[in-house]
Amino acid sequence: MKNLLPVIFILLFFGCKDDRKNEEIKVDPLNVQEEIVDSLKLSNENLEKQQKTLILKRTELLEKKDSKAELENLLISKSFLKENNDYTLDFKYPYLNEKIKPQFEVFNEYIATKFLDAKGIEQQILEEQRLCDSLGIPRQNEKRFVDYKIYNLNDRLISVLFYKENHYTGAAHASYTFQCLNFDLERAVFMNFEDFFNDGTEEEVREILNSLLKEKINSGELYYDCWAISTDDFFNAKNNFVVNDSVVEFYFDDCVICPSYTGTYSIQIPLEMLMPVLRKFKKNPLLG
Repeated sequence: MKNLLPVIFILLFFGCKDDRKNEEIKVDPLNVQEEIVDSLKLSNENLEKQQKTLILKRTELLEKKDSKAELENLLISKSFLKENNDYTLDFKYPYLNEKIKPQFEVFNEYIATKFLDAKGIEQQILEEQRLCDSLGIPRQNEKRFVDYKIYNLNDRLISVLFYKENHYTGAAHASYTFQCLNFDLERAVFMNFEDFFNDGTEEEVREILNSLLKEKINSGELYYDCWAISTDDFFNAKNNFVVNDSVVEFYFDDCVICPSYTGTYSIQIPLEMLMPVLRKFKKNPLLG
């Protein structure tokens, strides 16, 4: 009898273990079906919400007012279009009227040789298509549309915002990238971050931007899923700003500070917030 007790104990132990296992496997199929339906409903609601905010975000960019009408005599509007079976390039860009000041050739030369790098863009598109082909995604016509906004500060400075609409093969919707140029009309020279801000103040400006972005995120409106600007992302985009009236507006590419479907492409800093970091010299247009 004593010899049988260990055997009985072992059999009872595994019997209880099997019973618990059987209990865990029992699932109500009706509850599972309800969970799947609820999950799909939530997914569809999120998708619809994202689509609406994406449209609002891009509409805000495209409908932003600028100073083109005021600068009619200064600007000469140009366009460039190239289409073939692989891609479409459709660029709109400004030249400055050299009859007003011959030195404006500096601006026009930069646009012609640096900004309108059609060959470089063509090569980029073709490489992207080869990569997509290797992934099994059907080849489609790649599209790059470029347009611009322009702003004028006290007839001393023009700020140009170029926004590129990129239609990538296999992407559900277009994405946006940005490039900003600031040009001193009096001296006929381009100006960068260091011409406006004190040396070594990148981190201070980044903190200001993040504080303003945090306010928007906490507002709970269209800025859900956005995040703080990293040091690397700010250094890559520190020259991507325009000056408009009493604000400096920094622009960031899609998915740098917010996902493509919500948030914003830019953050405006009121000029008074920047006073401690502005470079104090007469040639700084932000100081009047």
